[in-house]
This record gives sequence, C-alpha cells and structure tokens, in this order.
Amino acid sequence: MRSGVILAGGYSTRFGSADKAVADLAGTPMIRRVADRLEAVVDEVVVNCRPDQRERLAAALADLDFPVTFAEDPEPDRGPMAGIETGLREASGEYAAVVACDMPFVDAEFVAYLFERARGHDAAVPQVEDEWFQTTQAVYRTESMAAACAEALADGEHRIVEPLFTLEYVVVDAEEIRTHADDDTFRNINTREELQAATEEF
Repeated sequence: MRSGVILAGGYSTRFGSADKAVADLAGTPMIRRVADRLEAVVDEVVVNCRPDQRERLAAALADLDFPVTFAEDPEPDRGPMAGIETGLREASGEYAAVVACDMPFVDAEFVAYLFERARGHDAAVPQVEDEWFQTTQAVYRTESMAAACAEALADGEHRIVEPLFTLEYVVVDAEEIRTHADDDTFRNINTREELQAATEEF
C-alpha cells in the first residue's frame, strides 16, 4: 500500500488572509488539484491540517475515489517538519509521498519514480540543481521518518532537512529529475499573482 500525505496546515502569509489550500484554481480547490494528481499513484490520502481547516478541506476533497483521513496538528504553526510527522503517523502505507498543498503541478509519474527509488531505504528526496532538497515533494518510510522528525523537534531543531541526516536516504539528483519529472512538478503557489498565472495554464 502506498500513502500520500498532503501538507495543508501552514499559514500562508504571502497569500493573504484566505486559506491557500482551498483557493480556487481554474474552478477547483488547489488541494483537490494535488489530490487528483496523486490519485494515480497512491491508495489513500492523509491531509495534515489545523483543526479549523478540516471542514472546508473535507468539502474540497469530497467524492475522491480513495480514502481520505485528516491528521490535525496538536499545536498550530510548528512548521513543515511537524506537519510531516503528524501526517506520517496517520498513514497506513510503509511508504508515503509527502506533497505540499500548494504544488498543483505535481507530476504523478515522478512521484511513482520516487516510490521506486525509496524502496529499501528510509527516503528518496529530490535535490535540484541549486542543491536545495525538495523535502515537501519526496517519499519517506513512514515510521522511520516520523520518528526522526519527532527526535529533531524534541531537540529544538526546525530545519526540515535535519531528520534526513539520521536516516538512510537516497538523493534523486538533478539529472534524474530532468529525466523523470515534468518541468513544473516543484512549482508552488505562494501569492495571488502566482495563482492567477497558474489559472491561465489549466
């Protein structure tokens, strides 16, 4: 079984007061765009969110063809590492693809490739040409990554890459990304202007 974890609990300060996760993207909530793309490669979706988001996120994800569960943050605004831990603890699969809710162009075939690369390891994490790790579009072994995140948070560490350094992870390098991923797979929507530009492409 393969799980998908969508991170939706962050406060989108650059986007304004509205919840970015359910922003209208060419007639469809943005989080639904992400879930629809993951549908081809996962058997369930876990949504990490704040308690106050749950009702509107559930409405946005209604009628999907696979189970959706919600992993609510016990404390709000602790950052993406805490969201990853919370989401992974609710996932049923041995491995889970973690994707941010503001990545509506996520490439399902690339996510499938990440699952393959992660097999036998604790994680498969893309590293783009500027050497930045794309930790919010990666595949993790659920138990080991959740434990590593918990340990890092207990130590007061909030850098999202920190848990990786205690795991056996595979780097998916820039050449692999060019070969297996659509150019826009890591593109995220942070502002209203970026939302408008993306709307014109759907």
